[in-house]
Parts: sequence; C-alpha cells; structure tokens
Amino acid sequence: MGIFPFSKKKDFFSQEENELIIQSIRDAERQTSGEVRVFVESRCRFIDALDRAMEIFAELKMQNTAQRNAVLVYVAIKDRQLAVYGDTGIHQRTGTEYWKAAVNNMLLYFNKENYARGIATCVGMIGTALHEHFPYDPDLDKNELPDEIIFGK
Repeated sequence: MGIFPFSKKKDFFSQEENELIIQSIRDAERQTSGEVRVFVESRCRFIDALDRAMEIFAELKMQNTAQRNAVLVYVAIKDRQLAVYGDTGIHQRTGTEYWKAAVNNMLLYFNKENYARGIATCVGMIGTALHEHFPYDPDLDKNELPDEIIFGK
C-alpha cells in the first residue's frame, strides 16, 4: 500500500469529470517542463488548507523535480477548502498573489458546485504560468510525475 489510502474515483467525480481534470493536466504539461498534480479528499485535517497541501506535496516527493517547478492543487470537498502550492522554482517567478488568484478563480466554479471545471480551469492557469517560466524543451523534457488525480479519504 502507498502513503495514502485511496478511495474510488467515483466518490468525488463522474468519469467525464475525471477525464476533464486529467486532460487539463496533460494539456498544461504539454507546453512546459513543469509538473502539476491534483489531490482530492473529503476532509482537511488542518485549519489552513495550504498547510495540508504542503504536507501532501512533501509526501508525494514533488520537490524532486529537476527544476523545482511542480505545483499541487489541493481540494477538500466536504470541508470546502482548497489551496495551490508551487515549489520554489515556480513560486519565485510567480509569487503568492498568483496562487491566490488561481484559488479565487477556482472558487468561482466551486461556488456553483462545478468542482471539476474549477480544478481544470485552475490547472490551465497553472499551465500558462509554467509555460511562461519553464517552456517545453523536447530534448530535455520528460513527464516526471503521474498525471492521474490522487484521491485521499
């Protein structure tokens, strides 16, 4: 068993919604050397979702990307908490305000209970920033992290 007890994907999203999110990750990563992961669970065990995102980021060893340009989108559905956490390489180039804007953009969809579209839109925004600062290099780029959504409890 891995570091997280996984639940079935259908607990949170329909098959179409899963595919929408995964395709948004693939589309974002197609234009950059950066990496994007999405982690979804029911409840956040921290007061601040960003603290939980940082914990998951470390447990997934996302800091091990060559250019330190991985980004985690964290969502706790039932607690209605979310965060975006970028590693030092991308964070130094975008700053905290960019991540806050990504979260606020996601909230526009979440407030209409369109979670999958909100996540996909956020991933697209992250992909744009990654492309700007870490453009795709066909000679060097490889997919360093899986594209699938990670589901917690």
